[in-house]
Amino acid sequence: MLHDIEALAIEAGAEILKIYNTDFDVDIKADESPLTQADLASHRAIVAGLKALTPDIPVLSEESAAIPFATRQSWTRYWLVDPLDGTKEFVKRNGEFTVNIALIDNGEPVLGVVHVPVTGKTYSGQQGEGASVIDASGSRSAISARKPAARPLAVVGSRSHAGEKLQAYIAALGDHEMVPMGSSLKICLVAEGKADLYPRLGLTSEWDTAAAHAVVLAAGGSLTDTAMAPLRYNTKDSYLNPEFFVFGDDSIDWSSYL
Repeated sequence: MLHDIEALAIEAGAEILKIYNTDFDVDIKADESPLTQADLASHRAIVAGLKALTPDIPVLSEESAAIPFATRQSWTRYWLVDPLDGTKEFVKRNGEFTVNIALIDNGEPVLGVVHVPVTGKTYSGQQGEGASVIDASGSRSAISARKPAARPLAVVGSRSHAGEKLQAYIAALGDHEMVPMGSSLKICLVAEGKADLYPRLGLTSEWDTAAAHAVVLAAGGSLTDTAMAPLRYNTKDSYLNPEFFVFGDDSIDWSSYL
């Protein structure tokens, strides 16, 4: 099924690019985050595709998130989707936005695809099957998280979110190099072995992380909360994630730098 999901993410990316290359409008949602017609076009393509592929598995998308926990808590398997992760980067037209599709099984992301419409690159991973990156020509290469961590550390951080808490944490790490990046691509850089650590000491939602989380797990990396416990999904009413770390080298206690 992974190849079907890769194809679906690429199809959704094509829908996004149709709008990216126009003078599009930007609306503001209730949580003050931006929304474009590209988000909605991608959402429609993914939901239709998933319902055709797996009609018995429910779908939770950022653009259809008003599903009460009383309903969701009975789900053992479901699709978790961000049709356009990095809408701020989309609006800035810097290319650092993605299509995210994940399969959650008992709270754990077991399959994930992250597609980058502008570059045509696709990251994918499946539990027990490893992780890979596919270039725009369709050539597939295996990827793995870096162990041990490099010195100086390669630390990936957000282009749009950098508070004082994060700056203090990064300073405590010692010798390091910063790699700025938008959207779930930060997690993918760790999965690809191009970064050692992504500390996220701020708010994200479950659909922001799930697909890339599956990729980094399949690549041998980890995504944990700041107590170093694995991040899990659909365990509470809120869609918000706790603060977290993404890393390849699990011999280091990344929480000790807080």
